[in-house]
Amino acid sequence: MQLYGRRSSINVQKVVWCLAELGLAEGRDYQRIDAGLEFGVNNTPDYLAMNPNGLVPTLVDGERVVWESNTILRYVAATRAGGHALYPADAGERSEVERWMDWQLGTLWATLRVTFLGLTRTPEPQRDYDAIRGAFRDTARLLRVLDGHLEQRAFIVLDRFTIADIVVALAAHRFTMLAERFAEVLGAEPEMPSVMRWLAQARSREGFSLAVAA
Repeated sequence: MQLYGRRSSINVQKVVWCLAELGLAEGRDYQRIDAGLEFGVNNTPDYLAMNPNGLVPTLVDGERVVWESNTILRYVAATRAGGHALYPADAGERSEVERWMDWQLGTLWATLRVTFLGLTRTPEPQRDYDAIRGAFRDTARLLRVLDGHLEQRAFIVLDRFTIADIVVALAAHRFTMLAERFAEVLGAEPEMPSVMRWLAQARSREGFSLAVAA
């Protein structure tokens, strides 16, 4: 397999983490090719023929080309040994995993992305601090929903770690990093004890360390 995407991308990190949970190692079981931002590649004709959006990640598995990060996670978990633990075969259990994946992509990250891009990609003179702070507060409200959900749970769904934990944990990790790095702009990070307990557990996994390498 070939995985196109730079390590700093949250969406590439999802895939690297998932592959690690499946026991697949970069350089041995798949090749990762830097693409996006300073690396380019994603705007070349060859890449656009695979992924017409010109975004990362893109996974090439033989003749199969898969793009959209959450779809890639579902694909590799469904096609690799041991994947049913991360992405259950049962339709009801699978729906529990998928609804939190959809929530991460369409609600949580869509909100936090305003703060992330505003503070890390937008030049200082062009920053809309009202929008940045508003999105941060909205993200905190969403994470408090998750905090209540996790009060009596070790994992987001079922009784084990799944790809739902991967995608939500990476977004929550970005939230905490922004809160620490830009504390003077964003204000105090709200207390979310259940989220922080769960996130600490997720960060302790080898897959997280491999995906979010310094």
